[in-house]
Amino acid sequence: MSRFGSRALQRWDDEEESDVDDLLIIAGLLEGSKRNKRKKKFRGSLPGRHNVPRDILGGHQRIYLDYFADQCVYNEKHFRRRFRMYKSLFLRIVAAIEAHDDYFRQKPDAVGSLGASALQKVVAAFRMLAYGIPADFLDDSVRLGESTIIECLKRFVKAVVEVFGEEYLRAPNAQDISRLLAINNARGFPGMLGSIDCMHWKWEMCPTAWRGAYAGHKDGPTMILEAVACQDLWIWHAFFGLPGSLNDINVLRRSPLFQSLTSGTAPQVEYMVNGNKYTMGYYLADGIYPAWATFVKAFQSPQGNKKVHFTAVQEAVRKNVERAFGVLQKRFAMVRAPARFWSKEDLWYIMQACVILHNMIVEDERDEEEDFNYHQEPHGIPVLRPADYERRDPLVLEEFLKIHDKIEDRSTHERLRDDPVEHLWAIHSSS
Repeated sequence: MSRFGSRALQRWDDEEESDVDDLLIIAGLLEGSKRNKRKKKFRGSLPGRHNVPRDILGGHQRIYLDYFADQCVYNEKHFRRRFRMYKSLFLRIVAAIEAHDDYFRQKPDAVGSLGASALQKVVAAFRMLAYGIPADFLDDSVRLGESTIIECLKRFVKAVVEVFGEEYLRAPNAQDISRLLAINNARGFPGMLGSIDCMHWKWEMCPTAWRGAYAGHKDGPTMILEAVACQDLWIWHAFFGLPGSLNDINVLRRSPLFQSLTSGTAPQVEYMVNGNKYTMGYYLADGIYPAWATFVKAFQSPQGNKKVHFTAVQEAVRKNVERAFGVLQKRFAMVRAPARFWSKEDLWYIMQACVILHNMIVEDERDEEEDFNYHQEPHGIPVLRPADYERRDPLVLEEFLKIHDKIEDRSTHERLRDDPVEHLWAIHSSS
């Protein structure tokens, strides 16, 4: 190659390298611009940002003087109305949460100043649950920032489920079932364990890709809570998280309600109705539920005095679960208003925590003559893992299918509904 050609080739290589360098420089400038934009959104404590002098310790002192001092500003009546429970129960929850999660303990920051107390953080979480208000609305009362209050709420509901879930949201054991049977027998329904129904919680922040799956007969996307409640509004079963496009039957098919019964670990239930003996408890349900041996439904078009009377009594007693939903939403406005969180996990913890707190309030405010012992050893329900299917005993599987057939027996359902008709009519006639 000639000297001229080699110089031209070298010049061409230099120009190509220069073009590559220019492209790298441009790419670096674009990435730097993106980083600067992100820094403008999340600046933290960078110079130039307006940091609010919230006086966190002063916020704790005001909360203490308002509600917890010996000579507090607001009495027990005010506290019960604003926190949905009495002060003794609230302090018990604060102590348990602080002992469980180190996040709620008051600790010094990097410069040695004490941060927010457990009282401030729990009060902020309770106010959000009770009133359903935005986190920023509480800044001037608890003296915490919006992001801190949201973090307090998420940590609080998770701690409530972990600390109190095993005790206040469990399946009834043998003693509980005996008590429920005695109470419902006095109401004219021997063998009844509670009332079952579903409630929808609107999900305002549902991602667009999921809106079709979560939108059903309600306005907008929702998530479903299936619950079983008894006369004193204690919620024995809470199954939450399925999309709102499902109906009550679809939810029931996925529910763990009868898991202990089909696994053979449920306590034995025996009762007599109209001279007939039964070995499975039942729940009062509305018309959409299937004709199973574990449900007693009202007649759609009752004919005759007996069926008319039974339908009126059944619908009145079945309202226990509707009342429980109403009280739950009245106490915790967050589950009445549309949900404003993106994460399904956060919503699950919020709903479970509200149900647990509801049961704690029911226990705390129960009349002395109606006081029953709920502090029994939890009746464990073994969960079947996917790997267990390979080791299942055929005899166990056969028994499992027999129990399922027994639950879904339509003839038993019809007989179980006819017997309470005669039983209630005999009570009505004698009175």
